[in-house]
Amino acid sequence: MPSLEADEADPVEVLRSDAGSRFVLICDHAGRALPRSLGSLGLSDDALSSHIAWDIGAAAMARRLSDELDAALVLQRYSRLVIDCNRPLSSQDSIVTRSGGVEIPGNLELAPADARERVRRVFQPYHERIRGLLDERAVRGQPSVLVALHSFTPELLGSSRPWHTGILYHRDERLARPLLELLRLEPALVVGENEPYAASDLTDFSIIEHGERRDLVHVEIEVRQDLIGDESGQRAWAERFARLLRSASEAFR
Repeated sequence: MPSLEADEADPVEVLRSDAGSRFVLICDHAGRALPRSLGSLGLSDDALSSHIAWDIGAAAMARRLSDELDAALVLQRYSRLVIDCNRPLSSQDSIVTRSGGVEIPGNLELAPADARERVRRVFQPYHERIRGLLDERAVRGQPSVLVALHSFTPELLGSSRPWHTGILYHRDERLARPLLELLRLEPALVVGENEPYAASDLTDFSIIEHGERRDLVHVEIEVRQDLIGDESGQRAWAERFARLLRSASEAFR
C-alpha cells in the first residue's frame, strides 16, 4: 500500500475539537472508504456496503450525539478491512483475511511492509489525534469522559441477536454501571452488558488505550444497526444517549 494520494480523504475527521462539554466521542469504524491503491480488495459492492466494512449507522448517530452534547468527536473514515482501528496490532483481526464468512482477497498473503504502511497511514493518525485531543484538554484542565460508539448486526452467522443496545467495559465500570441501570429503566429495551461483545485487552484497543490507561471515565456503546439505519433512528438513539449519558456521568463532574 503506497502513500495515500493528495486528493484522498484524510483518515481522521474531528468535530468540535474545542467543545466545552466533558464528553469526547470516538467512532472507530465510521467509514468504508478504501485507499485507491487497494482497489476493491477483491470484494463486491454489496460486501463493501455491509457490516464487514464499517459500522452501519454509527457515524451518523455519533454526529447527532455530538450535536446534542456539544461534544468533541473523532471519526475514522477508512474501512475496517484496511485495518481495524479497534484491534491491537498484535491481534489476528487487525487486518482480517476473512470476515462474516467472506474471504478478503486483498488481505491474503499481505507483505509485512504493506501491513506496516496501513498502520502508518490509517491506524496511527487516528489514535494520535485522539491522544492529542485528550492531552490538549488535560493541559487546559478540562475533564474528559470518553465514549466509543459502534453498531452491530441483528444476526451473526444465522443467530439472532436480541439486544437493542450493549454497554461494554473491561476493568472499569464507573460509567458503564450507572448507564446500564438507566437503560434498563427504559421501556421495552433489551440491554446487553458486555454483549454482543465483551471488551478485553486482546480484542479491543480504543477504550483500553485511551480510557483505562489514562484512568479516564469511559464506556463503549453498541447499538443494533437496524435501529439506526435511518435518520429517525439515528436521531432517537442520539437523543436517548445524550439524556442518559448526562445523568450517568453526573458523579464525574
